[in-house]
Amino acid sequence: MTTGQVSPVPGMPGAGGERQEGGKPSNMYEDNDLYERDWVTPLWMITQEPDLNNLVKYLQEKRTVITDNPNQEHVLYFSRAQIEAAREAFSRMVRRGEMRLHRLSELTGSEIFETRYSRQVVVVGQRNGKDGQGQRFQLVQPLSAEELYAQTDLDLGSRQLERFMWQDKTSGWNKASLVANFVEYDALEVNEWGVFKCISRIKAEEEIWNKVVDEIFEIDNLVKREKELRHLSRFVKDVFGLKIVVGDEDQARRCQQKLQNLQFSDQALISHGVPVQPSTKLLEFVEVKDYLSQPGGGGTGSGNGGKGAKGVKSSGWRALKSVVQWWDTTIEIQIQVLRNYHREREPKP
Repeated sequence: MTTGQVSPVPGMPGAGGERQEGGKPSNMYEDNDLYERDWVTPLWMITQEPDLNNLVKYLQEKRTVITDNPNQEHVLYFSRAQIEAAREAFSRMVRRGEMRLHRLSELTGSEIFETRYSRQVVVVGQRNGKDGQGQRFQLVQPLSAEELYAQTDLDLGSRQLERFMWQDKTSGWNKASLVANFVEYDALEVNEWGVFKCISRIKAEEEIWNKVVDEIFEIDNLVKREKELRHLSRFVKDVFGLKIVVGDEDQARRCQQKLQNLQFSDQALISHGVPVQPSTKLLEFVEVKDYLSQPGGGGTGSGNGGKGAKGVKSSGWRALKSVVQWWDTTIEIQIQVLRNYHREREPKP
């Protein structure tokens, strides 16, 4: 039996715990043993907020105690102050990551499009109500850089939906609910890398916590983890994502090489409101997976842009998928071929 109470938490680090010097260890990706240490939580790669990681660590430890003693009564203690501190830390993490993802998207777009491009917010809404239950629709609205940086992605989506209502015969005027929203950058001219568009997205809060819970309960241990990347598989890495859509597989590999060799100039960083420092000058590749190749390659790679052939997924999904560190933020980058991108967007039967 397990219960929860709001009270001071014995054994749980308090709000405002000690931070690592500089916000994270300087050798975070050079020392793979770091990932095996007991105090590292599933959220460590996307945030080192102590209040947030302390809460997750407490839940991890309690899960172990409950598993080891299933017939005993267990009480989980939470203080209101610590819960509020964790919520605020989570919000800071999302706002900071959103801002840095959008800055990286703008910088990357300037480098790989090489020419003019358009920017728009894409909102996926859902009609609620008896007659429209489950029906989804998409709204596309041009977006200026000022609007992009002035509000969060959630606010962007909600603001667009506020302008949209429909009328049915029984309940009058109705509002839609927000399913997802993302920012698209579309090429307006042909470019050297064959890039059609870039898409930035932030994972929904519910999805983030679903992955944290999966890791706390070690759901992934039910399947075989990749030998070379098992030290990374326990972490949530895809909260902030950038997808690049190209014409064919050759262009995908050339674009990947472009990103691995990319170095932003001081002028470009300053013009996009990014501080000039080692962590913003280039992308540090932590993990690369090749889902473009046919099955049979079997290898994987990690660190310093290493890569290997994994083969196409059984679902038919094909892409080059990388995890990078930029401006102390973990971001997933996918490079996908246009035909697979459209296939992915087709309605499921």
